[in-house]
Amino acid sequence: MIVPLTPIRCLYRAVDLYPEKVGIVSGDLRFTYSQFAERCERLAAALTALGMRFGDRVAFLSFNTHRLLEGYYGVPMAGAVVMPLNVRLSPLELISILNHSGSRFLFYEGDFTPLIAKLREACPCIGKAFRLDNGEYESLLQSAEPERVDFMQVDENSIAELFYTSGSTGTPKGVMLSHRTLYLHALSVLATFGRSETGVELHTIPLFHANGWGRPQVSTMRGVKQVMVRRFDPAGVMKLIQDERATSMSLVPTMACALLNSPALGTFDTSTLEDIHIGGAASSPELIAAMERAFKCPVVAGYGLTETSPIATDARQKSTVEYRDEADRLHHLSMAGWPLPGCEVRVVDPHMNDVPQDSESVGEVVIRGDLVMDGYYLEPEATKAVMSGAWFHTGDMAVWDKECYIHIVDRKKDIIISGGENISSIEVEKAISAHDAVLECCVVSAPDPVWGEVPIAFVVIKDNLPLTEAEILAFLKPRLAKFKTPRAFHFRSEALPKTGTGKILKRQLREQFWEGKVRRVQG
Repeated sequence: MIVPLTPIRCLYRAVDLYPEKVGIVSGDLRFTYSQFAERCERLAAALTALGMRFGDRVAFLSFNTHRLLEGYYGVPMAGAVVMPLNVRLSPLELISILNHSGSRFLFYEGDFTPLIAKLREACPCIGKAFRLDNGEYESLLQSAEPERVDFMQVDENSIAELFYTSGSTGTPKGVMLSHRTLYLHALSVLATFGRSETGVELHTIPLFHANGWGRPQVSTMRGVKQVMVRRFDPAGVMKLIQDERATSMSLVPTMACALLNSPALGTFDTSTLEDIHIGGAASSPELIAAMERAFKCPVVAGYGLTETSPIATDARQKSTVEYRDEADRLHHLSMAGWPLPGCEVRVVDPHMNDVPQDSESVGEVVIRGDLVMDGYYLEPEATKAVMSGAWFHTGDMAVWDKECYIHIVDRKKDIIISGGENISSIEVEKAISAHDAVLECCVVSAPDPVWGEVPIAFVVIKDNLPLTEAEILAFLKPRLAKFKTPRAFHFRSEALPKTGTGKILKRQLREQFWEGKVRRVQG
């Protein structure tokens, strides 16, 4: 008989091999893997008793806590679909997602209590809602009897998780991930990053973000201690590294920058860190170098999408690649990298022909493999639009080399075409970000009567570090061709608008330009 592939097996492996080991740390609470699994089983039994049906969507509106992690296992154990919600979305966005998904159950933290009545009124699909942190959730668990789930009864092709995309480039879509896809993704990540079971994983990435980068499943499968970071705070994260002796964490670039610019940097012992992974947006050699200096451990970039569970590539060194010098090493580490096991990646032209592997020819990244989504929920046409057979079209433009290292140059929609020349907004952003006074920046297109469109930049300056347009232009002159240099700079002290996953909302910044909130570009 074929044994189903399901993330439930990740949990029971930890229970069987490490029953009395502390597996989950959440605030002041600590749970052994046996205790954690019992809570997951109680959640599954409670949902079943409440009349939950196979395939029902169960939404969680929560920061990173042990209760949200319990949903990752307890909900699929009951045959339902867990759907973590982005806590930074507006009420209207949450309403749209809840109604589109038809979620019947909603679990929420007390921070969102004022919003719940509005959600329930606007979302008739929600039959029951439970607060997670006031005793209501605990009472629900205690009302049910735990029982080990027979994962042999699981349909591995059924949907276990549903994640709505960030909506940074359009309307959010519900990405369906099956039991099989999640389990194979965990194996792929484990094969790439697997370390000793003595490791300590810091869950810095919000679990509503693209399957928590696969960390919940692979960390549980490994049997490591998992430390929940409820909300990202630089000083708090560094204190957790010190107190829990953390060995690994994942960051988006904005998180890495926040750590590097925190007054608390250097005041905590972070020497236990063995690796840091950066993804979610393009990194830069300068950021990798700064993180290596600050945390004295390997730092490597990677790439993926919600639709790929999400990790598809990683910039770890290949045995067949020799770095020419330090600059080349940092350049490679900041790339998207090369494919994980179980995943094929190509860079293609509009006709699905491979572009030359010369690190210069630009094409679209397409991905095929075990980790590709099972489709967009209730949107067969949208699913069909991004698939060429088994190949998923990412919408990301890249170059690649003969070692299959992928280097993302931009989103398809964010390439700036000026006078017939393609300009990578990411390349320009990296050049601007290399200036010591720049905290973060974003480059978007603006219309131009002569060139069609030209780049303009939004720049956030670090506290107490003055920067003028003349200074940044002088800095960029040897780094960028003239046609790539922004025609206008909008300096600001407030952070750039972002999605809940840390991606800068370029669309919103473009709208600010069109609404006249930044100065017009001179032709």
